[in-house]
Parts: sequence; C-alpha cells; structure tokens
Amino acid sequence: MLQTITKISQVIPPLENGDQLTRLEFETRYHRMPHLKKAELIEGVVYLGSPLRINSHGNPHIHIATWLGTYEAATAGVQAGDNCTVRLDADNEPQPDALLRIKEGGQSTISEDGYVEGAPELIVEIAASTVSIDLHDKQRVYRRN
Repeated sequence: MLQTITKISQVIPPLENGDQLTRLEFETRYHRMPHLKKAELIEGVVYLGSPLRINSHGNPHIHIATWLGTYEAATAGVQAGDNCTVRLDADNEPQPDALLRIKEGGQSTISEDGYVEGAPELIVEIAASTVSIDLHDKQRVYRRN
C-alpha cells in the first residue's frame, strides 16, 4: 500500500487550460512537457497556446520581430527576444510574442537557468487571436510589473 501511495504522489499531471498553480508547480509541469510549444501562467491560471493564423498573428509578429531585431542591432546595450518566458512574479510567467530589455541597469535580469526575470522595458503581444486574455488579466499583470 505504501509503494502505491508513493508512486501516486510522484505522478505529475500535465498542464491543462485553467489549472490554478504556483509558478514552481507550473514550471515543474511545463518542463515535463517538451512537446508543448507555449504555456503561460497569468494570475496563477494556466493558459495553453492555440494554433495561430498567418494574417492575424504570423505576419504582424514577423514585422514586430524585424523591428526589434533592427533596433537591437543599431542600439548598444539592449536585447530583443521572441517568445521567451518571463518570470514576472510568483503568479505570472508569460511568454510574450516579443520583448526588448536593457541588458545592464534595466528592470530585468537573466536568471542562472537562462530566463528573463522581472519586467523588460517593452513587451509586445499580437492580440488578434488571444484578445480575451491579452487585453484583460495579462495587460493588468504587465501594467503592475
């Protein structure tokens, strides 16, 4: 009986839309799902990415990425990112479409395991397909941070 209980307690369930988790629980589950391309923790709630369309997301996204990449190339001391995880606080770990941060002396740092921690100077979301999330809870989280 004890072995069964031990095995059950070691099983970590997959992430599901709507799960309410701490950031540590979220990261533990996310790391065990390498096939998953995008998951975010917003106000302690898990949101999984959905398929994206070219006209409403893909094309605007490439324009933003080109703009930020060009800005990074022409501006010393900044770093652009595309779809990288940002550890904002204990309940929020979004994966914005694009970001720009000041490398030294800015609001964010890079953790030992390679994640952005703290708020970058600019976060960009292409909200056409995710407007119900991006323009409500997520926008409040970004403003607060």
